[in-house]
Amino acid sequence: MPIPDVTTFIARSVLRWVCWRKIGFIVSVLIVAAAGVALLFILRDIDVARVLAALGSKPGHTVVLAGAFVGIAYVTLTFYEYFSLRIIGCHHVPYRVAALASFTSSAIGHSLGATVFTAGAVRWRIYLVWRLSVVDIARLAFITGLTFWLGNIVVLGIGMAVAPDAAGAVSRLSSPVNQAVGLAGLAAVAGYVLWLIPQARTVGAGAWSVTLPTASLTLVQIGIGVLDLAAGGLALYLLLPDDPEVDFLTVLVIYVTATLLGFLSHAPGSLGVFEAAMLIALPQFAKEELLASLLIFRCLYFVLPLLVALLVMAVRELRLSAR
Repeated sequence: MPIPDVTTFIARSVLRWVCWRKIGFIVSVLIVAAAGVALLFILRDIDVARVLAALGSKPGHTVVLAGAFVGIAYVTLTFYEYFSLRIIGCHHVPYRVAALASFTSSAIGHSLGATVFTAGAVRWRIYLVWRLSVVDIARLAFITGLTFWLGNIVVLGIGMAVAPDAAGAVSRLSSPVNQAVGLAGLAAVAGYVLWLIPQARTVGAGAWSVTLPTASLTLVQIGIGVLDLAAGGLALYLLLPDDPEVDFLTVLVIYVTATLLGFLSHAPGSLGVFEAAMLIALPQFAKEELLASLLIFRCLYFVLPLLVALLVMAVRELRLSAR
């Protein structure tokens, strides 16, 4: 390829990247702004005393059990990491290192927002000792991201197809439209798996190419993603008020939708976005009691893991410095 062509190709690639970055930024701002307005409207007459009373009345064993499911969710994230390392050919990295990188990058990335950069920086710091290059870490992030999206599409697709009203509480779309979207998502995943069956598939070019997991391994990917979401959904489900009763599938669909909105917003810890989506989608609960449940969930899923991750990273850095 002649040099001018290379220059033109790079220039066009940069322009496309900048364009997508602008679109992503605008979408993030719109989501955060909408969530902020919704929260102000919903919480305008909140009774703080009732929120505190609801926090104090939550049974301790329920909080502990919810915390255990949060722990299971973080353990499944280590499977994301270990699976991805094997797919990109980094077989020399043991599970304990993958688990460390997964927990710290996920806890810090989830809490600080802009996960691609914050989690990527933590991963780079940990895997530097194991001689993983920036390209390796980019490939790793791609496979883990693929696992995340496959799991979300499958769970949300099933939920929207079976319980379209639950998704409609957030999307504000009619039940037939939600069912159509859910079935389309499931069809897309099925088509992707079928596309992988005949031969190994590679995406990207040159040093940045990635060989995708086979069809059978993709089913493993989907299983890991579904387990992660189910564990997080169960943690939240346990913390919800006892009255009125809501089935788990409804809560799971709403939880996944709220999580995705928070992820797309890039807000630190999905702060405000996640809560707004949950409060809008579950109007049958008293606002104060639901807000108390969400505060406990945030502490268990975001705050506590972040503190532990920062402590672990600090101890690791001190040990490396001592060496």
